[in-house]
Amino acid sequence: MSRRARAIGFGCAALACAGLAATIAGGYRTDLESELGPLRPAVIAREPIPARRALGSADARRVLEVRRMPSRFVPTGALSAAEQAIGRAPAARIPAGAYLLAAQLRAPRAHHHSRGPHLTAGREPVQISVTGAEALAATGRDPQGSRVDVIVTTEPGPGGGSGRTYVAAKAVELLALSQGGDDASVDLPGPSAATSTATLALTRPEALRLIQAENFARQVLLVPR
Repeated sequence: MSRRARAIGFGCAALACAGLAATIAGGYRTDLESELGPLRPAVIAREPIPARRALGSADARRVLEVRRMPSRFVPTGALSAAEQAIGRAPAARIPAGAYLLAAQLRAPRAHHHSRGPHLTAGREPVQISVTGAEALAATGRDPQGSRVDVIVTTEPGPGGGSGRTYVAAKAVELLALSQGGDDASVDLPGPSAATSTATLALTRPEALRLIQAENFARQVLLVPR
């Protein structure tokens, strides 16, 4: 057999092996998902997290990671994005390798002053899709921890017109800001244009007002204070 024929034969055999491996891997993944449930994101502690100390954005990046785990293994209430923990403090020490649960986190006490963005009593972190991140970056300051107004512009009504623009939330704290969408984001859908994902410290009435406004919104804009 010539050298060229042997090379062609080896190449065909390699392609066949690769196809067989892909088929086996795909079948194994299908069997695994049918048995353990689909994969979902879950926040895991990289290292022990002390109790009663609010997590800032730098803390969240350093001590937390998001892994995709079978649904069967993820406990109820597990966070799906590290940003959901920003500004909140564990009620008890969380060991390394443990899931981070919403029930484990508390808003810090009013007399506890931590550096960076934090939640005050009566406010919860809410993620929304927004535009206007460029204006925040143009201030030259770190937008995290700053105060912003949330401006909503609605779609025109059935009778035409230009829609309505109003302030849906005033002087709220920006806990985190990331570019683009995220499958793990929760709560509020955003406009169809290029957006950023903002985590805001909102009261329940503000969160409900934004949720209602999003049904008719053409644009949700953050304006720095």
